[in-house]
Amino acid sequence: MAWFKSLRRRMFGGTPVYDGTGGGRRALAWMPSNPGAVAALSLAQDELRAKSRDLVRRNAWAAAGIEAFVANAIGTGIKPQSMVQDQATREAIHSLWWDWCEEADAAGLTDFYGLQALATRAMLEGGEALVRLRYRRTEDGLPVALQIQVLEAEHLPTTMNRDLPGGNVIRAGIEFDRLGRRVAYHLYRSHPNDGLLAPMSSSVGGLDTVRVDASEVIHLFRPLRPGQIRGEPWLTRALVKLNELDQYDDAELVRKKTAAMFAGFITRMAPEDNLMGESAADGNGVALAGMEPGTLQILEPGEDIKFSAPADVGSSYAEFMRQQFRAVAAAMGITYEMLTGDLTQVNYSSIRAGLLEFRRRCEVLQHGVIVHQLCRPIWRAWMDQAVLEGALDLPGYRKDRRTYQAAKWIPQGWSWVDPQKEFNAMKLAIRAGLMSRSEAISGNGYDAEDVDREIAADNARADALGLVFDSDARHDQVVAAPSTETPDAQPTDPQTSDPEAAPPNNQDPQP
Repeated sequence: MAWFKSLRRRMFGGTPVYDGTGGGRRALAWMPSNPGAVAALSLAQDELRAKSRDLVRRNAWAAAGIEAFVANAIGTGIKPQSMVQDQATREAIHSLWWDWCEEADAAGLTDFYGLQALATRAMLEGGEALVRLRYRRTEDGLPVALQIQVLEAEHLPTTMNRDLPGGNVIRAGIEFDRLGRRVAYHLYRSHPNDGLLAPMSSSVGGLDTVRVDASEVIHLFRPLRPGQIRGEPWLTRALVKLNELDQYDDAELVRKKTAAMFAGFITRMAPEDNLMGESAADGNGVALAGMEPGTLQILEPGEDIKFSAPADVGSSYAEFMRQQFRAVAAAMGITYEMLTGDLTQVNYSSIRAGLLEFRRRCEVLQHGVIVHQLCRPIWRAWMDQAVLEGALDLPGYRKDRRTYQAAKWIPQGWSWVDPQKEFNAMKLAIRAGLMSRSEAISGNGYDAEDVDREIAADNARADALGLVFDSDARHDQVVAAPSTETPDAQPTDPQTSDPEAAPPNNQDPQP
């Protein structure tokens, strides 16, 4: 290292080329490290995950941040819209999918869209989530013999690293072939931290593993670096600040509690005498002294009384907490208002700008991670299984598999601060040809075909009952009264009302 510094001084002089280089006074304690994407999480992942789960359990702000992201990224679910051209086939696919969604959870606790929220929450809190495709028997009576099981990241051991005889390698519990493709996951049969409480453990602590083919496992995590194979918790950059901020706020709460207590300290020359207002001792020898409102107490010679005056929290407490929460919100990728619920310093423009930035981040997570890693593989596996067992009749499926599996995933629509302004802008875009009705409806989280069918059904029912609503544009025809004026009529001279009698170009008439 010394020879490198000497070479740098000879080439560039004593001043570093970049401010971030060198070992001056300001960078004296800065000792950076640069591990690879795999090594960075190999030893720190378990500790980061444990601290993240601890904060989410006992820290209201950490839990609020995670819930805000799940509620905005998933909401009521990211729903598929088949792109098959044939309408009857498309409706058959959607009908079977809705039936299967009710039975998708292997634990029977929620539906498919609830599993989306559960897997996303597990990914945000623990850095990653594992989703197993559990194929069932046809006699189980499911619409499609497939169910989904969500597992926490602890089921995948971070310390399992070995080279296998056939040329495959295991890194952090994931088995790769010679081309770097994931071929299997080595999973604990039960949660390793459940110990003897594990319900399906064949050994003490459930530390025996099972090799599961990669085609049956979905590894959900947000890749931040090329070559990354495991995920990091969402709260990683806010762990220390959140923990210390919680301790500071708790100390201020205790300070206020102490300040609210009214205590007095009496000094007297004769300790054997009774205090002012002291009652007689009870059977245990305990006597209480106190004063009632309006009491004028005369102190004996040599007696003195002092009252406690604990320090207040100070006027900078609110602004300090607000600034710290902004830093935490930035580390979590959400807005300050979503983290704290504090809307005292926002207006329409500021909160809309903040929501637009957050929703752009949310869309990256929705389409780049949740849809790509979770929704599409499950959709493909579901359709393969449905065709295999005959629940769907798709001619030429083996040849046109990509065509049949094409789908558009529609997240739940955003709720705006001022819906009237947003919908007026959307209507203008549709009328100007800059947006289609289907795109506008999809932006609100609905299927355009379903909306059109509902509108047609509502109109038919209203017509059958003779109902007329002002929301029905079919009845908004205004009949204009006929005009009696000629559009381009000009005032005429009554003496020359006959066009033939009028001399052209102001010339005298010919004899």
